[in-house]
Amino acid sequence: MRGVTHARGAVCAVAVALAATGCGGGGSSSGTGAAVLSSSWGDPQNPLEPANTNEVQGGKVLDMIFRGLKKYDPRTGKATDMLAESIRTEDSRTFTIKVKDGWTFSNGEKVTARSFVDAWNYGASLRNRQKNALFFGYIDGYDKVHPARGEQTADTLSGLKVVDDRTFTVRLGQKFSTFPDTLGYAAFAPLPRAFFTDHAAWLKKPVGNGPYAIQSYMKGSQMSLRKWDGYPGPDKARNGGVDLKVYTDNNTAYTDLMAGNLDLVDDVPAAQLKNVRSDLGDRYINTPAGIIQTFAFPYYDKAWNRPGMEKVRTGLSMAIDREQITETIFDRTRTPATDWTSPVLGTDGGFKPGLCGRACEYHPEQAKKLIKEGGGIPGGQVRITYNADTGSHKEWVGAVCNSINNALGNGKACVGNPVGTFADFRNRIGRHKMSGPFRAGWQMDYPLIQNFLQPLYYTDASSNDGKWSDADFDRLVDRANAETDRAKAVTLFQRAEEVVRDNMAAIPLWYQNGSAGYSERLSDVALNPFSVPVYNEIKVS
Repeated sequence: MRGVTHARGAVCAVAVALAATGCGGGGSSSGTGAAVLSSSWGDPQNPLEPANTNEVQGGKVLDMIFRGLKKYDPRTGKATDMLAESIRTEDSRTFTIKVKDGWTFSNGEKVTARSFVDAWNYGASLRNRQKNALFFGYIDGYDKVHPARGEQTADTLSGLKVVDDRTFTVRLGQKFSTFPDTLGYAAFAPLPRAFFTDHAAWLKKPVGNGPYAIQSYMKGSQMSLRKWDGYPGPDKARNGGVDLKVYTDNNTAYTDLMAGNLDLVDDVPAAQLKNVRSDLGDRYINTPAGIIQTFAFPYYDKAWNRPGMEKVRTGLSMAIDREQITETIFDRTRTPATDWTSPVLGTDGGFKPGLCGRACEYHPEQAKKLIKEGGGIPGGQVRITYNADTGSHKEWVGAVCNSINNALGNGKACVGNPVGTFADFRNRIGRHKMSGPFRAGWQMDYPLIQNFLQPLYYTDASSNDGKWSDADFDRLVDRANAETDRAKAVTLFQRAEEVVRDNMAAIPLWYQNGSAGYSERLSDVALNPFSVPVYNEIKVS
């Protein structure tokens, strides 16, 4: 999020008067004596069903109110057991999962094996239209509960079986050696019976099993979460709660931080990157994260999916001066992308620097040549759609367009196309209403190369918003998932990534660091490898 002035006493940015708390960041309490912190936020696209949330703002809340079988270490990103007492397999296809005893939801209901099985069946069902349904696609019976065409012919996944109160089995349609490592993703969270018996009430006030419980939510204004004192996990909240305040202008969030009206901004505005070190000193965080910014294309629009368009897309990529943009706009808090994954994976985990080659370097003459050979830009102009409320997108989209215009010698070859809010932007993407490139930043769900490729580029995958499809890519991903040798699996995923490169399925721009700034009231503030604040560890004075 982005900021401007630093005058103390600035008014609170939230547009609607807050019902639960005042504007200021200091002095609020959870009612149990522990202090509450305030943090910038944006309204999620959808209600907070775990299997229907595939964007960052909603994901932040799910990470606070749910705990799954696995949890990703906030320092290393490694998947470690949370509710899983054990996950056993002899063939990387059938898994026996035992759930730890003593866990409950915040409404007192016990977390059982059925809490997971019912949640996964709900998430997979075609009738429920969950955005993350494909995460259950490897489980036997998915083709019956979520057919590609026609109506579903089964209500539950045949590959899920409850053995007893704490044990269930999962049978996959093929070998998937890293399947257990995916189970920390929020789509696999357990759900209480209240979710099914009174769904409308649950959506208004979701109930989970994490260290926080939702106290209240006013859309467009604020969500208040409070420490759940009965939380049985080892990562209990060290504060009384978090007030997530909605901002439609990142600049205002930073202003409120400097004015003492906000405790935490979890994305420092690009406009303040030159000032932030002097403003905040050691209260500024800048750390590598599993995030890549890209441009996606609407392959459902024939104009962008005709023969030869791979040359146009590659030419546009070569017209972008990533080095200059990351230095001047982002003060080196971004690194020019040379592949479609992230350096946080490490080379042994699949990161292959330089895989994109010249196509991700600035070569204006070659860019012009390729675009001409590919038949030219559809309609003669690139309109890059982005949400204007978060992420300093206006600044960098403008810089990208300037670079493209300069490279092509045409001042109108590229223009930005802003959409007011993140939710509206995502809704337009979901309705397949894009007529040109659109920003498609990706924050990893779990630290595997598979997660940077399959959800985004596999045919009909959950986050394949542009509807790109390639049979060779799909086959390589399937082979990689079935490979039990980790090194061989990584190599196959990298071969799949080369298919993405050869088609320039999306234009990689830069790897993004996580950045945050916080008030003097807070201590022990850190960002995890997903660039999300580790809220439960923050202390408030």
